[in-house]
Amino acid sequence: MSDDLDGRSASYITIALFAIIGALIGWDVLGDYQQGSSLRHIAIELLVLAATVAGIVLLWVQLRRTRTDLAHARVAEEQWRNESRELLQGLGVAIEKQFGRWELTKAEAEVGLLLLKGLSHKEIATVRNTSERTIREQSRAVYRKAGLPGRSALSAFFLEDLLLP
Repeated sequence: MSDDLDGRSASYITIALFAIIGALIGWDVLGDYQQGSSLRHIAIELLVLAATVAGIVLLWVQLRRTRTDLAHARVAEEQWRNESRELLQGLGVAIEKQFGRWELTKAEAEVGLLLLKGLSHKEIATVRNTSERTIREQSRAVYRKAGLPGRSALSAFFLEDLLLP
């Protein structure tokens, strides 16, 4: 969400900068006209002003389109979550049962779940407020108790039967 705000802020700042540039160009055109500058010079500055206004319009349209696309993506995500909630809960229960069969400790099970979610060892260490070395050891214990060679095999163990051939 903060990335959305940062991107939106950057877009608004860019639009504001274009508007300031446009205002300065307009002011310069007015001054040049009052001083009797050549029509060619004024025409060139008016073209630059038109390009600036076009840039503002294009950025505004792109910002609106991006906001609309983001809103649609969020609706689709929520719809998918709602449709899949029961299945995901069932998968969560199945993962917990399998961790129990492997006799993982509570800490190992938490690490195993975070590995399945795709977090790095460093991220897991931060989440669990422990050292990265501890997480590596707990990860190795998960793989050893599961009889799997690593993270990919751990993910495949749970996802293999869910995916169509």
